Amino acid sequence: MPKYSTGSGGGGGDGDSCELCGRSTGNLRLANVAGAELLVCGDCAPHDDSRKQRTDSNKSDGHDETVSRQKRAAQRQAKVYDQAKGDASHWEEGTDYEEDRLPYLVSDYGERAESARQDAGLTIEELADELDVEESDIDAVEQGRATRAGVGGSLVRALEERFGIELVDE
Repeated sequence: MPKYSTGSGGGGGDGDSCELCGRSTGNLRLANVAGAELLVCGDCAPHDDSRKQRTDSNKSDGHDETVSRQKRAAQRQAKVYDQAKGDASHWEEGTDYEEDRLPYLVSDYGERAESARQDAGLTIEELADELDVEESDIDAVEQGRATRAGVGGSLVRALEERFGIELVDE
């Protein structure tokens, strides 16, 4: 049974059992495990924190490894994007985000759209049916959340045309 000693008590540190796993062996080495100095067997030696620090210090300060990891992640993402160009199957069905980009909108586009709809005496549901779009998309435009909701530019243009208002900042 392991002792989990800090090297200052109990068995005097001269036993023949690994202080981490309890395995009996004559081949023990001193290791720093979670701040405790322990006598450990060869199987438990990889848990030696001082050994890890020496290995890490050979790799410089770890910055290169982090940059390299970030670079590989960016390269994988770019590869996925390149493979998907022209293939919108991984996006929502029926939406082509490349062709239906949201244009720059005037700062009060939501208020303008809502006022125009109300002045026309339409509910969001009625307008959505008329334009054959989702109610949530119209609601997002009126609340000024078109960008976050992923609303396409075609809806904004349809609202401009339907109500004779300007929503796009050109």
